[in-house]
Amino acid sequence: MPQVSFPDLVTKVRSGEHLVSFPTDTVPALGARPDRAGLIFTAKQRQLDKPLILMAANLGDLWAYVNGSPAERQIWQHVIDRYLPGALTLVLPASDLVPPAMNPTQPTSIGVRVPNHAIARAILNETGPLATTSANRSGQPPLQTMAAIAAAFPAVVTLTPAAEATLQRSAPLAPSGIPSTVIRWTGTCWEILRQGAVHLDEEALKGQ
Repeated sequence: MPQVSFPDLVTKVRSGEHLVSFPTDTVPALGARPDRAGLIFTAKQRQLDKPLILMAANLGDLWAYVNGSPAERQIWQHVIDRYLPGALTLVLPASDLVPPAMNPTQPTSIGVRVPNHAIARAILNETGPLATTSANRSGQPPLQTMAAIAAAFPAVVTLTPAAEATLQRSAPLAPSGIPSTVIRWTGTCWEILRQGAVHLDEEALKGQ
C-alpha cells in the first residue's frame, strides 16, 4: 500500500485514478472521486445494489447533492445540528449532481456523512466530497488497521505516519471501530437502516 504525503494523496485522489484509505471516527474508509466510484465496487468485490456514502468535510459541501423542500431541510437540520459531525449517515433524495456510479441500482437516493475526525476532514476539505465505504472485502468485517488494509488492498494509497501525525489534533477522538448508524428519510420521518455507533431518540426519528 503506497504511503504518501498529504499533498500527494490529495493529488492522487483528485486524478480519479486511485483509491485512498484514511481513518474516520468509526472505521477506516476507502475513498474515491465520486464519478470514479466504480473503483470501490471493483476493489471490494461489492454488489452494485449496495450503495456508497458521500462523505465531506462540512455539511455545506453536501447540500448540492440532495433534494428536499425547505420544510424537509429544516427537519433534517435538527438531526444534523445534534449528531453531525459524527457517526451518522443520512440517506436523502439525490440531486442530479450525484454520479450514477455512487448508487447504480437506486440513483434517486444518496447517503451523506460528515465524520468527526481531523485527518478525514483535512483530506475531504481538499478533495471535496468523496465516495466512501468501509475498508474491507464485501461481506467481511471492516478492517481496523492500516496493516490489515495494506494486506487486503496493496494498491490503495494512504498517508505516511508522519503526515497523519501532522494532521491529527493534540487530543484526537479515538475511532469507535463501529460503523455509522444509517437512517433514511421516508418523506415524513426517519427509518433506521443500520444501527451503528449513534442512537437516535424517538423525537429525532419522528422528524421533530
